[in-house]
Amino acid sequence: MSFRKDINGLRAIAVIAVVLYHFNPIWLPGGFAGVDVFFVISGFLMTGIVFRGLENNRFSIVTFYVARANRIIPALAFLCLTLLVLGWFTFSAYDYAQLAKHVLSSVTFVSNMVYWGESGYFDAASHEKWLLHTWSLSAEWQFYMLYPIFLALFSRFVSLPTLKILVLIATVLGFLFCVVASYTSPLASYFLLPTRAWEMLIGGVAYLYPMSLKANHKRWFEVIGILMIVASYFSLSQYDAWPGYLALIPVLGAFLVVQANSNTSFLTGNVVFQHLGSWSYSIYLWHWPLVVVPMYFSVTSYWPLIGIPLSVLLGCLSYRFIESIRFSSLSHWASVYRSPPLYMVLGMALCSYLVVYSEGAMTRFSEADQLKARSALVAVDDWTYPMHGDLKVGESDIRFIEGSTDKNILFIGSSHIEHLYPYVASLDSEYNVYFLTMGGCFVAESFKNPKWSCSNVQGYKSLMEQVEFEKVVTSLYNINGYLSGDAEIATRQLKQRVREYDQFLAYVKTKVKQVVVLLGEPKGDEFDPKKSLRRDLAGFISVEQARSNYRVHYEALQSLQNLEGVMVIDPIDYLCTDVCKVMNKDYEYYYSDSNHLRPWYAIASLDFLDPVLTR
Repeated sequence: MSFRKDINGLRAIAVIAVVLYHFNPIWLPGGFAGVDVFFVISGFLMTGIVFRGLENNRFSIVTFYVARANRIIPALAFLCLTLLVLGWFTFSAYDYAQLAKHVLSSVTFVSNMVYWGESGYFDAASHEKWLLHTWSLSAEWQFYMLYPIFLALFSRFVSLPTLKILVLIATVLGFLFCVVASYTSPLASYFLLPTRAWEMLIGGVAYLYPMSLKANHKRWFEVIGILMIVASYFSLSQYDAWPGYLALIPVLGAFLVVQANSNTSFLTGNVVFQHLGSWSYSIYLWHWPLVVVPMYFSVTSYWPLIGIPLSVLLGCLSYRFIESIRFSSLSHWASVYRSPPLYMVLGMALCSYLVVYSEGAMTRFSEADQLKARSALVAVDDWTYPMHGDLKVGESDIRFIEGSTDKNILFIGSSHIEHLYPYVASLDSEYNVYFLTMGGCFVAESFKNPKWSCSNVQGYKSLMEQVEFEKVVTSLYNINGYLSGDAEIATRQLKQRVREYDQFLAYVKTKVKQVVVLLGEPKGDEFDPKKSLRRDLAGFISVEQARSNYRVHYEALQSLQNLEGVMVIDPIDYLCTDVCKVMNKDYEYYYSDSNHLRPWYAIASLDFLDPVLTR
């Protein structure tokens, strides 16, 4: 295949979007779709390599794998090495261990699976992960590993024209599966190959079924395709189910540009796009660590104006001095040991394993800092609320704790109700306790979490019509969550939620003997084990600061009309003395993040709930 300047320009269009989106999503809210454009390009090129080899009876899987390794691994390994070296001098033990874990998953091309198990791509915590962007490289590598095997295997039993049809069928079925999975399993759908394969396969379809177009038709195909891609960058956002049916917009746009094959077009063939396209892989590699920098270090608010040019510069240098190195191609499995990228992977894997094994090179720090670091390593994953309910009442998903009588009590709310679970479970209560919860939610019907449904907590009436409760324990937490960025709209939204919460209180008071409203526990970066270590934050906050963090909650409480007879509990009154401490004298952190209690601390400190659970 001759060099395709249009495809190189398409790479530039993709990487520009991804970089701009990551540095500031407001600039290009759908810029993440640039990755989907990359997938189409990869599928087109890989299908061409495999089918040309099959047509000539000269296809070698070993040669294919080694060529992919030579292309991808050197620049990735150098990035990982750079981060490990810098991390030795600047990272806390926790952050260094996490980096090493992610280096290991990146160079072994399973990082998409690791990140799937950790958090969502758009979650705030993801911006603390230096190699998050390698999930796409892992998905592509997995495609590279499996795709040629399937094609070579099926080519033994069917003709090449039939094989082309099978690729087309697989593309359609893969898309349909992706649409369903994006709604039923959105996190897995984002990261994993089965829901991404169709995007690469449609690139294969573009290669297998090229269109013979006249010059003016080529121009229209290219223009329409680019417009579809650019439109997706501006019209999509992180709140769309992705990759669902909306992914067709940038994917089909890329498909049309590839089909246009306009190798003399100024749109994709201009000198700027050609350079950016050539550097695109390295730019993609280096830009994300620069996006993460502000999460770890005090940098200027104008960082994007520095980070974006620096991404391009580092990408250019990486392309010139790393990517451009040419390694020998191999054709036999017996010769794989001569492949330099193999030793790069083994070297990085060994280094990262040693860092993980040494708990982030813990011996770099003082004894006190080591105690804090070990506590942080345990604390961030210290969460024991059951993932799935053990009781289903109608449509309500319940975590149920059996008591010694037939009396029932309902705990309803967000994750700030969930972290009470260990304490309640530790008691020998007379009550059967029902936990009706959903993280990141609020009982007011107008409250919408943009990432998942809050119907479990907002459908409380259905549960209360079927089960007779004596008490209800609820929370004001999240009343001001996910408000509009427009101050005027946010004010209206908050007032609406206060009215609806008032209606909620009025309703439950007619159903139960006692209603308890919990305010928020002390919170802040000081309580977050990761940020505490990273920034060497104070081991406490003042009571005044703790209360000021809940100013909106206190104001909402004063606006409620149905508080008469309601017990209001402010945890700050019980969890703080003259200050609110973040750890005990043994350097054990009380929280798993900035605002959620660890189970052992909940059991040790929530005895202010005893009157509710024992009367």
